[in-house]
Amino acid sequence: MTTSPMPTPLVSVRWLEANIASGSVVVLDASMAPIGGAPPPRPAETPYIPGARVFDFDHRICDRASPLPHMMPSAELFEAELRALGVNRDSQVVVYDKVGIFSSPRAWWMLRSMGHEAVAVLDGGLPAWLAAGLPTENTARPPSAPGDFVARPQPGYFCDADRVAEVLGRAGQRVLDARSKGRFEGSEPEPRQGLRSGHMPGAINLPFSAVQREGRMLPPDELRQLYASKVGELDQLIFSCGSGVTACVLALGATLAGHSKLSVYDGSWSEWGLPSSRPVVSG
Repeated sequence: MTTSPMPTPLVSVRWLEANIASGSVVVLDASMAPIGGAPPPRPAETPYIPGARVFDFDHRICDRASPLPHMMPSAELFEAELRALGVNRDSQVVVYDKVGIFSSPRAWWMLRSMGHEAVAVLDGGLPAWLAAGLPTENTARPPSAPGDFVARPQPGYFCDADRVAEVLGRAGQRVLDARSKGRFEGSEPEPRQGLRSGHMPGAINLPFSAVQREGRMLPPDELRQLYASKVGELDQLIFSCGSGVTACVLALGATLAGHSKLSVYDGSWSEWGLPSSRPVVSG
């Protein structure tokens, strides 16, 4: 079966339906467990797209020694885990999650940061797949053989707190915060205990839900208008959120809008919000 060219960074359920049987397409479920320790739904309640494999960036494909949640792992660990998932150097990877577009962009950004360009987010995720009446399976399916994926780390995709501190207030660069308005302003509590409320001085709030409509990404022209309303013509953008997950939704939106000099603050508020001398403002 011949695979159609992947329209990265976003594919529709119809594209995936037409190409899922191709041997070069790998589907990864990058759903994230609820914050706060709630038990995940039973398998029968959480179907999988046929052939999907689990991309667990919360427990496996992460820096397991870090006290911060799901931080980027080493290239060696990433390569080993992707090979175990059957991902090859020439695989066309489609990532999705069971919410819609929530945690899957994190997997998309991680793969890109490791040099894999043939990766796209499924627009609308599992809800869109189900709404189209397409088949599902009750369990994830392990690969038939290991892959030959090679990690090639790319600079700049992720940044640390020191880099963010340099950018705050600097002309020509902006930090966009994907958390809700209430969390950004400090009027709503953080879901993770022990964190301060508020935001970085100079950061701009753009909730990740604002770049979507009914679970799908806004069209590129609307995204361009939205980002222009926040940052004008600036192209050097850093994205932050609660723990580096929905920040990647903003990175996806900015990519669709034509921006290119983008970075995700990996520690995000899980790090910046800890009691420290790092500045925090409210309101």
